[in-house]
Amino acid sequence: MAKNLLIVESPAKAKTIEKYLGKDFIVKSSYGHIRDLDKGKKGIDIENDFNPSYVVSPEKQDVVKTLKSAAKKVQEVWLATDEDREGEAISWHICEVLDLPIETTKRIVFREITKPAVNKAIEKPRLVDVDLVNAQQARRILDRLVGFELSETLWRKVRGKLSAGRVQSVAVKLVVDKEKEIKAFESIPYYKVIAIFNVKNAQGQTVELKSDLIKRLESKDDALQLLNLCKTGEFTIQSIKKKPLKRKPAPPFTTSTLQQEASKKMGFAVRRTMSAAQKLYEQGMITYMRTDSTNLSELAIGNMATEITNLFGESYLETRRYKSKKENAQEAHEAIRPTYFQRQNVTGDSDMQRLYELIWKRTMASQMAPAQLEKTTVEISNINAPSDIFKAEGEVLKFDGFLKVYMEAKDEDDESEAKGILPPLNEGQVLDLNKINSREQFTRPPARYTEATLVKKLEELGIGRPSTYAPTISKIMEKARGYVTKESREGHERKYQSIVLSHGDIKESIETEITGATSNRLYASDIGTIVTNFLSEHFSGIMDYKFTAGVEDQLDKIASGKDEWRKTIKDFYKPFHETVKETIENADRAKGLRELGKDPETGHTVLTQMTRFGPVVQIGTREEVGEEGKPKFASLKPGQSMETVSYEEAMDLFQLPKTLGEYEGKPVDVARGRYGPYVKFDEKFVSLPRGMDPLELDLDKAIELIEAKRKEDAPIGTYDGEDITQGKGRFGPFIKWNGFFINIPKRFDPDNLSKEDCEELIEAKKKKEANRYIKQWPKEKLALENGRWGPFIRQGKKSIALPKIDGKRLQQEHVEDLTLEDVKELLDGKMPKALKGLKLK
Repeated sequence: MAKNLLIVESPAKAKTIEKYLGKDFIVKSSYGHIRDLDKGKKGIDIENDFNPSYVVSPEKQDVVKTLKSAAKKVQEVWLATDEDREGEAISWHICEVLDLPIETTKRIVFREITKPAVNKAIEKPRLVDVDLVNAQQARRILDRLVGFELSETLWRKVRGKLSAGRVQSVAVKLVVDKEKEIKAFESIPYYKVIAIFNVKNAQGQTVELKSDLIKRLESKDDALQLLNLCKTGEFTIQSIKKKPLKRKPAPPFTTSTLQQEASKKMGFAVRRTMSAAQKLYEQGMITYMRTDSTNLSELAIGNMATEITNLFGESYLETRRYKSKKENAQEAHEAIRPTYFQRQNVTGDSDMQRLYELIWKRTMASQMAPAQLEKTTVEISNINAPSDIFKAEGEVLKFDGFLKVYMEAKDEDDESEAKGILPPLNEGQVLDLNKINSREQFTRPPARYTEATLVKKLEELGIGRPSTYAPTISKIMEKARGYVTKESREGHERKYQSIVLSHGDIKESIETEITGATSNRLYASDIGTIVTNFLSEHFSGIMDYKFTAGVEDQLDKIASGKDEWRKTIKDFYKPFHETVKETIENADRAKGLRELGKDPETGHTVLTQMTRFGPVVQIGTREEVGEEGKPKFASLKPGQSMETVSYEEAMDLFQLPKTLGEYEGKPVDVARGRYGPYVKFDEKFVSLPRGMDPLELDLDKAIELIEAKRKEDAPIGTYDGEDITQGKGRFGPFIKWNGFFINIPKRFDPDNLSKEDCEELIEAKKKKEANRYIKQWPKEKLALENGRWGPFIRQGKKSIALPKIDGKRLQQEHVEDLTLEDVKELLDGKMPKALKGLKLK
């Protein structure tokens, strides 16, 4: 029988560690936190010095029971949760719940899950660091107090079911402030001039030499003046300068830089990056993934030196010792790196493999020699305009160094071009002009945040810590909150002037381009903007970036034992709570109301505001229309904002719905719904193709759409006397039968479905629907249903996950006997008797 019980927080981590420890140890998992603050106001006794009241989560009752049972069978319990504040707090809660003495219970930490690291930690155990625990408690209590009271204020003054938080609201403010910057930005036109010459390369072939005028021209007249001067007169190379360049590698990854680089190189969202990194860590492939340190251990540096020399030779090795620029880089004490550098690839899913390769390359590159380049700069001018200098640049790679392994990705908005090798050139050389392009361009507004650049900004401002970046980003993007959305938007067409000098002739033309297109950018919603403006007006301290960063510094002081956590909370809470009371008592309700003008027909006010149905434009206030009248409302189009919608755009929204005419003796209407514009005919709805303006739709085009829809909806067969029709929706092609929409899997050709194919799909759907409901209570709008990941509760339109037991999902046979009362207990966060003590295989 084992003498020791080692408790970690993750079953995957437990599985890896168990392989390294002998028969004297058994390893169990707590599956994360085993208890949390009680719900609502019961969680914190404000009058009793902010004393927290913790309760074991319902889904962790059996976990606790298992841990208690295992602890009784061994001589000693060890704690090996992660080496950060959350991990320390988990260990402390385990001590509290399992009645383990804090003063003597052994706590071990390691930054990588390898046999040497685990064994070394066993040899040098420590105790639970209560200062780290207090810092985590202070954060949790502060966040509960702020979140609870701010949210309650929003319910009263803005709209129900809204939420706010100490860090999340500041993160939303960053996105809102960026929107305001973009709105306030005035684009200024200028002219960029590029001269292209014909020259001979080393092989005697004619190639193009591209050069840029080193200054911007402010107007079309300036551009025309320069091109007229360049019509005649020779272009001559004034100077050629060569200088060596060294390009150094980037430091190894921290949490923030890993999230940024995975986004730029692979398009990973922050949560996706951290999910893959967590798996790699728990399987012993990389060091701990929540860190703000760039430090590498001496052992790691030595191992990398050996591997670099073996792979590439000594000339590629340059040892570096990085130090974090932050005094508080305490979340862990080493950068994210592979545990074994000989391992260039790992097994696992695609995300794990790609992320590991990125980490391996970045870490190895950090210990490699700089790349050595030679940069050549050529200055060219025309004899008629000697002060207008054109510049051509080229680079030659003399020694690749770290670039043999890794090149850091450019920022997503970096438009600089890669510099190639220039052809042979000489000072004083007369150049053969091919053409000069002078193109009108426009200064660009600040770029909207991506998930990764928002993380970068949070880190720059000192808001949050490595463990909080991903949860914060995920929280503000939750659909239930609706504060921030991640969208790719189409741009709009813009005209620009083009002036070209070629063969002595100057030609002017007006060209078009698409501008403003975005991909996976963060947009502040109208409700996000209203909430941010309201909080900024009434809780300026909470919403101040420096204040939020200052709270993080105070938490760091608590973690290092310099400050007392209860005093920190007390000093913060008293003035904050007074502001909450004053705001609830005196602040006006926030609607984001903005007057746009007057309706020419009625003279009533045209305005935009937030309602319980969402953002709208409105004609007529309640006072203007009187008791007998009714204001007119129209919803905003996707992409429109209450902050920016113009009077003209608002009035356009009231042009719909409208009747285009009649077809087959029935009216044809065009309208706009929640999923976009559509044609309504004979109680049927036909969506307009993407990009088609409903205001420009005429009757003939509408009839085309109706006929196309008829053809699409024409039965392709029958089954049990019911028609089978076919269509294409948001999730791909489908067939419809007897009210069921049935997706067509990829193994079928949707354009050539046979009768047998349709019957197979319908039979599968019937079988699935028959097994869908485990139990139903229609009057209460409650049901137990089977889902892709197992049973869940359906409450109205909401899907609510069932709690796990011992980290395992419940199956149908476990919930078949649950009563209505049992389900209601689960909805209240309680574990019903029917599930208590249940053992899952």
